[in-house]
Amino acid sequence: MSHVTPLAGQTVLITGASGGIGAAIAERLSAEGARPVIQYGRDREGAEALHRRLGGDGLIVQADLSGPDGAFALWRDALAAAGRIHAVVNNAGIRNEISIDADPSDWRAAWQKEFQVNFFAAADLCKEALVHFRQHGGGRIVNMASRAGQRGYAADARPYGATKAALINLTKSIARSFGRDGVVAVSIAPGWVRTDMAEDFVAKHGKDAAVGDIPIGEMAETAEIAELVAFLLRPSQVSVNGATFDVNGGSYIR
Repeated sequence: MSHVTPLAGQTVLITGASGGIGAAIAERLSAEGARPVIQYGRDREGAEALHRRLGGDGLIVQADLSGPDGAFALWRDALAAAGRIHAVVNNAGIRNEISIDADPSDWRAAWQKEFQVNFFAAADLCKEALVHFRQHGGGRIVNMASRAGQRGYAADARPYGATKAALINLTKSIARSFGRDGVVAVSIAPGWVRTDMAEDFVAKHGKDAAVGDIPIGEMAETAEIAELVAFLLRPSQVSVNGATFDVNGGSYIR
């Protein structure tokens, strides 16, 4: 890692940052000079361990994004602690499986839970961030979407794919609507990334079910995603506004 600090002076709120992709993003941003605001839901231990790895850099904020007021409470607490937020990385996400043979109440509950965490909480945070950005000369939004949001999902994880498609569309709408206010919004659409979520899938379905259609034959590493996020937050990157970055090893179409 070089000692270049292109993100010096930036405070970045990262949701779902206690582990996996979120923790990798926080580490990379900190290394490039930014101050991460680490949001966690339940894994306080993971968030505190990350904070220690960062040498105490940044802030920790707890919030439950599965509730309707979770994102608004997170924004209030993060802003109170940070004073100014320059960017938001909507990384928190869940992935459940539900069969079309499921009981209607279970089916509806699965869809509502997934949309709450993966999309509604992100949309609420975007709303609050956009008001803040307009008042302070701009800001950045990075939304963690998925390959599944672009090509559909073949497993019983249709709600996940649908939430990610909605997130990509929201990002494009923000780019079109607020670009003149100094806001840059982008989506990242990874395929499989080596995280606990991926390992759970592999344990259940086998590795080939995950990487069999990926031409490079492997999942992405969390550090790859983190490096891209850091690049997209650089002040020099403005014309990326509205773009979706595919990080899927060449497996976009099958």
